[in-house]
Amino acid sequence: MTALGDVRVVEDVPAAFVATIASCAPRTLALSGGGTAERCYAALRAAGGVEWEELTVLFGDERWVPVDHPDSNEGMARRVLLEHVPVRAVHSLRGAGVDLTAAADAYDALVASLGRIDVVHLGLGPDGHTASLFPGSPALAVNDRLVVATGDDAHPHPRLTLTFPGIACGEVAVVTVEGEDKAEAWRRVQAGDDVPAAHIGAGEVVWLVDRAAAG
Repeated sequence: MTALGDVRVVEDVPAAFVATIASCAPRTLALSGGGTAERCYAALRAAGGVEWEELTVLFGDERWVPVDHPDSNEGMARRVLLEHVPVRAVHSLRGAGVDLTAAADAYDALVASLGRIDVVHLGLGPDGHTASLFPGSPALAVNDRLVVATGDDAHPHPRLTLTFPGIACGEVAVVTVEGEDKAEAWRRVQAGDDVPAAHIGAGEVVWLVDRAAAG
């Protein structure tokens, strides 16, 4: 255990993710996006062992694109996992409102109504971002909302994202870090540099880092 939380250097991040989810037995789970998340969700589907009928699914961030768009986090999660397992409910971020503001407000109220999220799955970007909390973003300083609309010219599509207080609703935040292209970002997180992912807080934070990323 470190100041970051529970750091685990693992041989296989998706396998370690499956084991972590099994140990948590969540009833609420906020999903992520990206290639590592896709591999984790494929592994989770293959492994089973989750009480799907009791599981309510949320999303930690989303691009403002249709769910069938290739860049949709929800679309990826549906193709890889959610269309194949009988989850209790799926709360779409993209479908939460007619526009970004309405969706952010509705999802903020939803997360607030839940009080806690059993597991929040997060990733780490090469620039140190997590969810859609990017370096320099005004969203990093938001402390009075759980979900906000965000986005900038450096990243495609407007976004919706959990804020740091939203992430902190998690009983457990599981951060999956995979590949050499994440090694520098991981080094900066460990060094305590002011990158977004260094500010992740939850009841417990578990970092699953493969050897390539761990350097």
